Amino acid sequence: MYLFASEAVSAGHPDKCADIIADSIVDTLLQLDPDSKVATEVFISGKHVIIGGEVKTKVHLDHAFYEEIVKKAFNQIGYPESGFERGETFFPDEAEIHTYVSTQSPDITMGVVKGDNEIGAGDQGMMFGYASSERDDYMPIAFSYAREIRDVLYAYALKHPETFGVDMKTEVIIDYGTKENFDHCKPQSIAKIIVAISHNKDVAQAEVKRLVKEIIKENVKFEAGHFNEKNITFYINNTGRFVQHSPIADSGLTGRKVVCDTYGGYAPIGGGSQSSKDYTKVDRTALYAARWLAKHIVAAGLAKKALIQLSYVIAEPRPVSVTVDTQHTGLTEIKDEELSQIIADKFPLTPRWITEKFGLDRPSEESFLYADIAAKGQIGYAEYPWEKLDELAWFKKEFRC
Repeated sequence: MYLFASEAVSAGHPDKCADIIADSIVDTLLQLDPDSKVATEVFISGKHVIIGGEVKTKVHLDHAFYEEIVKKAFNQIGYPESGFERGETFFPDEAEIHTYVSTQSPDITMGVVKGDNEIGAGDQGMMFGYASSERDDYMPIAFSYAREIRDVLYAYALKHPETFGVDMKTEVIIDYGTKENFDHCKPQSIAKIIVAISHNKDVAQAEVKRLVKEIIKENVKFEAGHFNEKNITFYINNTGRFVQHSPIADSGLTGRKVVCDTYGGYAPIGGGSQSSKDYTKVDRTALYAARWLAKHIVAAGLAKKALIQLSYVIAEPRPVSVTVDTQHTGLTEIKDEELSQIIADKFPLTPRWITEKFGLDRPSEESFLYADIAAKGQIGYAEYPWEKLDELAWFKKEFRC
């Protein structure tokens, strides 16, 4: 056996609640003022929701502005669930909201806002993009299964609040058989499935376990041969009870689920999270660009895996380094260092270029909302603009694939 595990969390998880609130602030401000600069962090503990950070915008901000966003976000997440009592889950009408938001430092502003309509990087740092040939969507498989199991359980919880709450975590452990299979994107089967799901106190643990297995079997589309219930070890609510949940049971903090937001542990993560930040922050924009590049490399047949690192220095528009690592899975004679240079020469990868390419300054119901992305994950969903293979023809022609 050669095992690898990945985890996912639902929108109702306290950390995700914090991310969703923070990105709801970003969505609202950019819709009202596309030039807004936003970096607000959210901490939730019990009934307290604390919002801090920096904002530069033309929008009038007061306590009522933040209070409306917080309560709307919780309601969209699914709180409160009608099957739970006060003390068991979070009730938005009881929330005590505290705001400690200041204006963005002018020292940062002068580095970000350039006279030539360019945008300087809002901070220094490095971001990573990753893609794998394990699936048609070029995402690693254990992570994708963990997210898909989470999604079907969360959807059931929203429809059946008398049974399940919206606070849950899922984990899938894949058996690759050998390290060589892992290196060359050949997963064999699911070895273990782990689920922690909040539930009504009147639902017996035997029923929780039966329902969870049934929902998974009936709703998740597994690759052929990957799901054999007889050979899978299930851990469902391993403490035996999960009634009290939500932020009243565990605190939530922005940016604490960056592994779940990106590649599920299959690849490195950058120096910061994406949630809470506007498009000038390369923690967000460069992650999207790096994923877009990595996906093109694998989809074009250049390699079975691709890891991209982009690094930036504050106030400079272009990345100071572009690095491609195909992790010894290259399918052409092109060396990684050549690939790195060609990509660096072809694509500007400035915050302005990335923003305009993916419409990052225009979140909307018709395109995408950052709050929805925070709930589901920053990459890997076909509807995201940075998942489009719109330069695939160039990659194939340039590298004669």
